[in-house]
Amino acid sequence: MRKISLFIATSLDGYIAKPNDDLSFLQLVEKEGEDYGYQEFTNTIDTLIVGRKTYDYVLKEIGPSFYDNGERDVYVITRTQRPSVGRTTFYSGKLTDLVKQLKSENGKDIYCDGGAEVINELLKNDLIDEFIISIIPVLLGNGIRLFKDGRPEQLLELIKAKSFDTGLTQLHYKRKI
Repeated sequence: MRKISLFIATSLDGYIAKPNDDLSFLQLVEKEGEDYGYQEFTNTIDTLIVGRKTYDYVLKEIGPSFYDNGERDVYVITRTQRPSVGRTTFYSGKLTDLVKQLKSENGKDIYCDGGAEVINELLKNDLIDEFIISIIPVLLGNGIRLFKDGRPEQLLELIKAKSFDTGLTQLHYKRKI
């Protein structure tokens, strides 16, 4: 069965964005030639799930080919029905149904790129199998939290911890079964 992985960056105090969906703090650790394992990770996936706000931000800042590169299926979780574009599907159904369907199909693994609402819905239903969390060395004080309250406790097993000269630390866990 395919697994679903979260690969995301957060501040040391647990925020994935500053107020108003501001992701500028990620620039603190940008370094020429360093992708923090992102390319290696994306080689293991062929399906991506992303919330509509995150999708719109990336579309505006980076462009449509960042997600839909012609090599993977992209599911944008939204409340508003939109027609598909390329391999991008705007999904307004029940997220848990989509994930269960995708996990049962053949293929590479599934990548969840956020946002917080999508992540927390998956956590509430114990559907994330692997967590790769990059911690940016900054305390933001407020913003959008990576993990919200109201989800069940989940035990994790450390796979690897890696630090980089930019100060970023990356933690890789899998769900303990």
